[in-house]
This record gives sequence, structure tokens and C-alpha cells, in this order.
Amino acid sequence: MGLFNRKSTSRIHTNGDSSSLANSAGSLKSPLPNANGTSFTSPSMADIVLPGPPDPILDPAAYLRSIYAVRQRSRYIIVNAKRNQLSHFDVDLSKWKETVAYVVSIIKRDYAPDFHQIPPHGRWQHFEAGGRPRVDQLLASWPSSVDNQERARRLIDLFLVSVLLDAGAGTRWSYKSKESGKLYRRSEGLAIASLEMFKAGYFSSDSLQPCQVDSTGLKRLTVQLLAKGLQVSESNPIMGLEGRTGLLSKLADALQNKALFGMDGRPGHMLDYLLSHPSTQASSVPIITIPTLWAVLINGLASIWPTSRTQIDGVAIGDAWPCSSMPSSPPGQLWETIVPFHKLTQWLCYSLMVPMSRLLNIRFAGTELLTGLPEYRNGGLFVDTGFLTLKEHDRQRGIAAFKDNATVKGQPSMEVVPLFTTDDDVIVEWRAVTVGLLDDLLVDVNKLLGLQGPNKLTLAQMLEAGSWKGGRELAEVSRPNTKEPPIMILSDGTVF
Repeated sequence: MGLFNRKSTSRIHTNGDSSSLANSAGSLKSPLPNANGTSFTSPSMADIVLPGPPDPILDPAAYLRSIYAVRQRSRYIIVNAKRNQLSHFDVDLSKWKETVAYVVSIIKRDYAPDFHQIPPHGRWQHFEAGGRPRVDQLLASWPSSVDNQERARRLIDLFLVSVLLDAGAGTRWSYKSKESGKLYRRSEGLAIASLEMFKAGYFSSDSLQPCQVDSTGLKRLTVQLLAKGLQVSESNPIMGLEGRTGLLSKLADALQNKALFGMDGRPGHMLDYLLSHPSTQASSVPIITIPTLWAVLINGLASIWPTSRTQIDGVAIGDAWPCSSMPSSPPGQLWETIVPFHKLTQWLCYSLMVPMSRLLNIRFAGTELLTGLPEYRNGGLFVDTGFLTLKEHDRQRGIAAFKDNATVKGQPSMEVVPLFTTDDDVIVEWRAVTVGLLDDLLVDVNKLLGLQGPNKLTLAQMLEAGSWKGGRELAEVSRPNTKEPPIMILSDGTVF
């Protein structure tokens, strides 16, 4: 099967030397489609030189904060998985073909034979829950005097704050759309809630221009105001309300970086920075490199991370965690024990590329650097298909934690599953193996679909139409009352 037989063939151009990305980065070369089925890439993309990763010996913090480190560091865990030598999971290799076939069945059901129409994974689709084109309707509501660049800025404003609010909501929360009267839950509920709050001016300091997000507007946001916008009550509780409020307050501070976010501190002004950046190719259409976009997000939003997260030499790394499965041979440096994920930053990259591409035909070089998102839907897919099984001593520990947590008001108490905190070694290993498995899954999904060359699905397309959706649907069947993943992560509403 492809999981164990593939050879690494991918290389990207760097400043002076080539940096090989192990496992299946080579399968991500297919262009991301835009709304019209054309691509994010162009024939000249192969000629664009991307910067190489920072040297981990000279600057381990910069390396671990780079996009390159996510796939490279997770590689060590996937090697252990292929040998069935994970610390916390047993691997049933016989379940791989079944897992691939299930994902392919989901993709075929919803898109065959028009696989090229699968959109890239991003926040845009969540706004369209129930089949309503809410983003297009939002765009149509603005006067023609609002040019495309300002429209793109406004969507970047919306998408960024919506992604930050997209932490686990819990099983009891729902949102009733003020426009349709329908109830929505989870990611779609948070997306529609954030959209309606955006239109109502919750995040703007300008009463004449409600459809924007700016630093001053976010600073005015209180727990009570956010609770009102999210329709939170005793009978409709949401997990981590205070954490979400604090996160948006930290975002307000981060947006005061005028070089990146303009004089009025709007996320959308990153568009102006990106278009004027020296690395942006001024061809017939602008071409922005992923490392440039990455630098804006990872550096510009660095201050929103909790101070308690992993640090190297006093520098906060963000979504990066020590893992016992990492090699630590003597003398062994601290950075070598850490696995970075930067799931939120990658989720932002995937999400923000879409409006820039659709509205301004901006293209992006280096999309193959992005990885699958190590979150509970993608990770849950591999557990619910039986490919990964939590070891018994960890399962018992997680069950005990679930039962303890169930005594807290508003916390789930039915359909018991193992529960762990974000920094638990079980969760870190689970997320790391998910990154590698998604790369391998893409290769075998394309093979089973019979897609080759430029017709292959990209990783972003498979995440959208296959693994994320498949993980959610398996959860709904396996745990119909809560629809929770097979392993729960205790959320405080802050950045994951």
C-alpha cells in the first residue's frame, strides 16, 4: 500500500540549496482551484525561488515557528507509526486500505465525476452552511463604489476573526441565525454567528462602516457583549467564552502593528503589505509566496498565544509541544523534543488565500509547504476507522478524566470517550501522526480515484471533501447524541 512503499521525491527551490521535504510533499504539487475552477498556480510557479528554513542549530525558535518544521518534525512520529512503535497508540496496518476506501467513497458521493470543482479547505465553505451563499450575498450588499481590494480587505477582516473564534463550542451550544431562523452548531454555527456579528458592527469602531474588524473595535468587546453575539445563556452554554474574549483582546493589541495592519489596525491591511512585499511577483497577476504570507501571520499574531505555551530561549513558539516520541539522543537539545503544528496559522493560510484568489486573482507559490490540519476531525478519522487505537492504560486515564470533567456544570456527560488536555503527550502524538497520515492518505486517495498529473486532488481539496468531512460523519454515526470525536480535547477557547 502507498503508506509504506512511497519514496520521497519532492524538492523545492531555496536560496542556494535544495531542501527535501520527506513523505508526500511531492503529491501536493497540483494547483489549488479558485471559484472558476482555474488554479492558484501558473506555469511560472516552478521558477519562483522560495527561502529555505531557518537553521535549527543557529536559531531553533525561528525554525520551529517556520512552516517547514511542521512536516519535518512530524516525520519522526510517522516513522514510529509505520513500525507500530507509537507511545500511546496501536497501529492496525490492515485498516489502511479500508480508511482510504472510505474517504474515496465520501469524495465520490459528493463530487464525482467533477473532482476539479472541489474547493480548497477554508472558512468560506462554513459560511455557506445549509447551501446559502452568504459570502456572495455579503459582497452583493456592498455598493459598487467599494472596489475589489477593499472587498478583499473586508473578507480578510471577517475570515481572520471568524477563524480565531472557531475553537470547540461544546455539545450543548447552538446558534439561531437572525436571518434564516435556522439552528447551527459547531464550526458552521460559529461561522454564521461571526458573520452576523460582523455585519452588525461588533468588531468595528466605525458606526458608519460596520463591516470591518479593527483594533479599537475589538478592544471594546467584553465577555457580556460576545455572549450576546453568540447567544450564550445558561441553557445555551459555550465552552471557553472568557478565553475567546481574551483572544480577541490580544488580537486588538497585535493589530497595532502598523507596518502589517495599517494605521487603523485592520487584518485586511495585510493585503497591502503582501502586494507591496519585495518577494511578491508582479507578473500579469500578483504571485505571493507562502513563506511571505506565513511570516505575516506567525509574526504578526505572535502575541495572541498564551504565555504558558512552549518557549525556546524566551521566545514563544505557539502551537508546538514536547513529545516523548521524539528522538532525544545525547547530548540532545530542547528543540529536538518539540513537534510544531501551527494549526491555526495554517487554517488561516488556507482560509485567507481563498478571498484573495477569488476577488483579486492573486496566486500563491509554495502551497505544497502547508500540511494537513492536525485537529480532531482529521485525527478522529484514523481512530474511528480502527487504524489507530489508544493504548489501554491511556484509554483508562482518559476515561477517568472525562468522568471528572463531567461533574463540571455544562460539560458533556454522555457517550464517554477519553479526554485529555491540549498539552498531554497523547494529544501531541495523535496530532503529529495525523500530519503524516494525511500526506500518505492523499497519495492513495488520488491513486484509487485514478487521478494523475494536474488532475490530482490537492491536500486542501482532500481535507475539504474527504478527511475532515469523513471524520465528522464517522463521529456522527459512532456517537449520535454528542457527535464528538473519539478522543476529546479539553478546550478553554484560546488558540489551539
